[in-house]
Amino acid sequence: MASHIVGCPRMGPKREPKFALESFLDGKSSDGDLQKATADLRKSFWKQMADTGIKYIPSNTFSCCDQVLDTTAMLGAVPPRYGWNGGEIGFDVYFSMARGNASVPAMEMTKWFGTNYHFIVPELGPDVKFSYASHKAVTEYKEAKALGVDTVPVLLGPVSYLLLSKPAKGVEESFSLLSLLGKILPIYKEVITELKEAGASWIQFDEPTLVMDLESHKLHAFTEAYSALESTLSGLNVLIETSFADIPAEQYKTLTSLKGVTAFGFDLVRGTKTLDLIKKDFPEGKYLFAGVVNGRNIWANDLAASLSTLETLEGIVGKDKLVVSTSCSLLHTAVHLVNETKLDKEIKSRVAFAGQKVVEVNALARALAGQKDEEIFSANAAAQASRKFSPRVTNEAAQKAAAALKGSDHRPMKGMLTGPVTIINRSFVRNDQPRFETCYQIALVIMDEVEDLEKNGITVIHIDEAALREVKFHILAFEAPSLGGLRLSFEAPSL
Repeated sequence: MASHIVGCPRMGPKREPKFALESFLDGKSSDGDLQKATADLRKSFWKQMADTGIKYIPSNTFSCCDQVLDTTAMLGAVPPRYGWNGGEIGFDVYFSMARGNASVPAMEMTKWFGTNYHFIVPELGPDVKFSYASHKAVTEYKEAKALGVDTVPVLLGPVSYLLLSKPAKGVEESFSLLSLLGKILPIYKEVITELKEAGASWIQFDEPTLVMDLESHKLHAFTEAYSALESTLSGLNVLIETSFADIPAEQYKTLTSLKGVTAFGFDLVRGTKTLDLIKKDFPEGKYLFAGVVNGRNIWANDLAASLSTLETLEGIVGKDKLVVSTSCSLLHTAVHLVNETKLDKEIKSRVAFAGQKVVEVNALARALAGQKDEEIFSANAAAQASRKFSPRVTNEAAQKAAAALKGSDHRPMKGMLTGPVTIINRSFVRNDQPRFETCYQIALVIMDEVEDLEKNGITVIHIDEAALREVKFHILAFEAPSLGGLRLSFEAPSL
């Protein structure tokens, strides 16, 4: 049974890239020093995955900033204010776009699909002259191959890149960014051709915007793009990954009908309804990359539950076409528990960072192949069971301690509380119950706090829901349950 990791962390076990980047930006080291530090990190992750037994290992998922800016560099879509005159884009132009410099501001930065990760928003218009200006994807594939690791090069898909962009300054807001699809596809074809010549047998396109609520013309762009790339992709196994939420039924239908695509990857942690779509209709002969290990949090996977899901999927797609995977890139979680020497043993047994999630993926793949590691599964089951009854999860002492506190009352005070949706969206949320239930429970606790404030004469109570702005992506699995849950939770006491 095969295994796969969507993407790698970008921080080392001891934050080595962070310190290398700060040293470079402060002028204390050269770009060669930064390149060596990042290459060492990539090498360590590739080696760990290969040694663990992962079959489909990603490359081109490391970044000094983010994968969207890397794609902007690949396409040569540099705004004129940065003074780029062509050629391979170096760190000077790259970091000017990300951070600005003494004379020009940085490009806009915004949230990546409701995570705590950010990306640099491309600025595009009808006059942008695209060119193949960064060979990073091919360089890193060759880098891994030289180490004896055959990887799956990863590219941000062309449609998602355009949908995540914005019109450049001076360009009408009504300008159709998708009208640029025909201009960027030739660059993608160049990259794909070079990867094939370098020996790649698989390629992964990340198209996370497929989980958004898309208008029909935006959805059609996926068919247009991959039809145009079909001949160039011939001879390659093509994986399209989605992440972060359920994929709506219409998007699922479009995705699974794309020509020349070999495999489809889905987030089956947050995408609970996606599982129903797969059960109802999955294209015969295609690979399913099942994202059952959560790449967004730090909690250990419930291996027994995931194995049950995988066994169901195996009956649908077949043993040879099912690949165990993560729900998204592991860049959203911490790197490894090896350095957590002061972490309590009980807590540690319930936690899985990126290194442990790689082991979980492999353990599930081996179990499906009839090579179940009973020691790993038994330890995992014990940790899952202990968590349900631990006083660290449910403890009334916190409320009693709060009741004993004395506050300042010599002037009017405003009570300010963080709302449940924001708490959920800023946390590593428990994965042993639906997110809606956790949201509801948090809201009930906040209701208790509101009542306590009212009893103490606080007449202005501010509930801060900063995360509500993040639903601008219209990710259905976040917007509907979270906002509905918020409404139900705050109305509950008066029902």
